Amino acid sequence: MNPLLQVRAQGQQVWLDNLSRTLLNEGQLAKMIAEDGIDGVTTNPAIFHKAIAGGRYYEDDLAALKAQPLDAEARYEGLVIPDVQRACDLLRPTWERSGGNAGYVSLEVSPALAHDAAATVAAGVRLKQAVARDNLLIKVPATVAGLDAIELLIGRGVSVNVTLMFSLAHVDAVADAYVLGLQRLRQAGGDVRKVMSVASLFLSRVDTLIDKQLDELGGDALALRGKAAVAMSKLAYQRYRKRFHGTAFAELRALGARPQYMLWASTGTKNPAYSDLLYVEPLIGPETVNTLPDATLAALRDHGKVAATLGDDVGAARSTFDALNALGLDMTAAGERLQREGLAQFEDAFAQLLQLTA
Repeated sequence: MNPLLQVRAQGQQVWLDNLSRTLLNEGQLAKMIAEDGIDGVTTNPAIFHKAIAGGRYYEDDLAALKAQPLDAEARYEGLVIPDVQRACDLLRPTWERSGGNAGYVSLEVSPALAHDAAATVAAGVRLKQAVARDNLLIKVPATVAGLDAIELLIGRGVSVNVTLMFSLAHVDAVADAYVLGLQRLRQAGGDVRKVMSVASLFLSRVDTLIDKQLDELGGDALALRGKAAVAMSKLAYQRYRKRFHGTAFAELRALGARPQYMLWASTGTKNPAYSDLLYVEPLIGPETVNTLPDATLAALRDHGKVAATLGDDVGAARSTFDALNALGLDMTAAGERLQREGLAQFEDAFAQLLQLTA
C-alpha cells in the first residue's frame, strides 16, 4: 500500500505544504488527493511568491489586475483567492466525508498584522468572506496579539490554523486561546461544531537552532543533536491528549466541539546527515496533521516506514528535554527567538510578493 495511505489509516492527515496554478491546472493536486489521500493544503507568502514569480498561468490575470486601480495587496489577493477556492473545491468531498475534520486549505493573513489583534481579526473575517468556502482555515501567528486574535476569530466562528509555534509554551497558550474562543462562541449562541482549528508546531528550525548551541557546547552534548524537535512534538501530543480528552474539555466536546489538532510543520529535513523523514516517521498518530513540502511527501511515498509511533518513547522525550535544560538550553526562549525570526522571514517574503503585484 502507498505509505501515504498507510499514514491516513493510522489516523493522521497528510497535507501538502504547497499550492500553485501549475498544481491546479495540470491536475497534480487532484491526483494527489485521489491517489495519495492528501487531506489538506497549506500556503504561506513564500509559497505564493514562488508560484507567482514562476510566471506560468499568472501573467494574464496579473496584467489585468495591474490595469485596475488596486493596491499591491488587493492584486495579490485577486491572484491567490481563486487558487484557494479551487483547492477548497477539490477538497470539499474530503471535508464532507470526514464531517468537517479534514479537507481544509489554509490562507494566511498579512504578516504585517502579527502584532495587531484587531487588524488580524478584521483581515481574517474579510478573507473568510472573500473565499466563501466552509473548508478554509485562516492562518494566524501565535504572537501575543495573535493569541487575542485567535480567541476572537474562533468566537466569531472563523476556523483558524495557528502558525509559527516553536515551543511547548506556545502549544499551551494557543490551546488556551482556542478554548476561550469556543466558550466565547458558545456564549454568543454560535455553533461550536462548525469551527475547526489546528496548531502548527514548527520542527526543523528548532533542531537547526538547538544543534548549533549543542555544537558550541561540544562533548556529551553532541549526543542530543537532532533530537529536540521530535521530543518536543511527542510532549506536545501528550499535552494535547490530556487537554482535549480530559475533563476540562468534556463539556465542550459533548456539544460537538472539535479538539484543536496538533499539526507538524516545517517538516523538510534541513540537515543532510539526518533522515529525510525525521519529522514524519516518529510522529505518526491519530488526531494529528503532518504538512509536507513536495520533496518530503515524495520521500514518504517512496520509502516511508509507517507505524503508530507518536505515543512511543515519551519517557525518552522527557529525558531529552531534561538534558537540554541541564545544559542551560532554554527551549522557551529558543521558541521566542525562532518565532521572531520566522515572522521576519514571512514579512520579507510577503514584501517581495507585493513587489510582484505592485
